[in-house]
This record gives sequence, structure tokens and C-alpha cells, in this order.
Amino acid sequence: MNVRHALVETTLGQITLVASGNMITGLYFPRHLRRPARESFGERVAVEHDALLGDAATQLGEYLSGGRRAFDLPLDADGDAFQHSVWSVVAEVPFGETTTYGAIAERLGDKALAYRVGQAVAANPLCVFVPCHRVLGANGKLTGYAGGLERKRALLELEEPAPVSAGRLF
Repeated sequence: MNVRHALVETTLGQITLVASGNMITGLYFPRHLRRPARESFGERVAVEHDALLGDAATQLGEYLSGGRRAFDLPLDADGDAFQHSVWSVVAEVPFGETTTYGAIAERLGDKALAYRVGQAVAANPLCVFVPCHRVLGANGKLTGYAGGLERKRALLELEEPAPVSAGRLF
């Protein structure tokens, strides 16, 4: 496969977008938790010279500027079956809404899976595109995020309606 990456400047800082063939396979922040080795990102290309990475960068920019609520990109995350089941649930959380690790665990059939759900959410290689920032701790507490809590807070604030922000816990 033709693995390549592009660096994109955003309001959240520089983001690395990774593609393999005709699929987006990664979105990483600097000092991203569980960031793969740089060598696995393939050749660096300019977004204006790669239609897929260019489209991903455009959609990301639209989202971060408030002009987009959902992404229309071909995504392919590398993970095991359990991680994929978690990421599928996370992908269904609507713009402006949140869920908890426990709620995802219950949806998967066992509330005791909440810790494993947290691990799977933390391993999401497509954060923002698969909106793991919308997953909160019990009682709505702001918890870890691979890109850092400040970025998670910024993404939640971007999405939340004003009446909700007035009553939020973080």
C-alpha cells in the first residue's frame, strides 16, 4: 500500500494525517499518546498534491471552524475486534452530544467492560474523525484524551450548545 502522511496546521496545533492507499488511517497530535513510530507514516506529502489527504485536511478545517458537523471520509483504523466494536459505538455519538465509558460498555453487553472500553478509546488512531473526545468519565467528568485534555475541552466547547456549556462540569 502507498502509505503517506501530511502535516496540517490547525487551531489545535499541528496534526499529522496518515493515509494508506485510498483510506485515512491516522490523525495524530504532537506528543499524542500511543503515537506510532514516525517511520510507519510513510513518505511526507503536501496536502495539495494528495487528493485524499487534501480532502481530510479540508474537512478537518471546516469542522474546526464550525462549518462541518460530520466527516465524509474513507476510514480504516488498525485495531482488534473489541477496539473496532468500541470505535463503532463512538462513531455513532452525534455532534454536540457525549457518552460515558460505562454507557459504551453497557451497550456492548457488560458494564464491567468500562476499563477495556477506556483503553480502546485511548487507542483510537482516528481521533476527531472518530470522535473519542465525546466520551467522558462517570458523571460527565472530563477524562484523558490522546491529544491532551486542553484539546478535548476545546473540541467539546466547539460542539456544545450555549445552554449546555453554562451547566457543564469542566
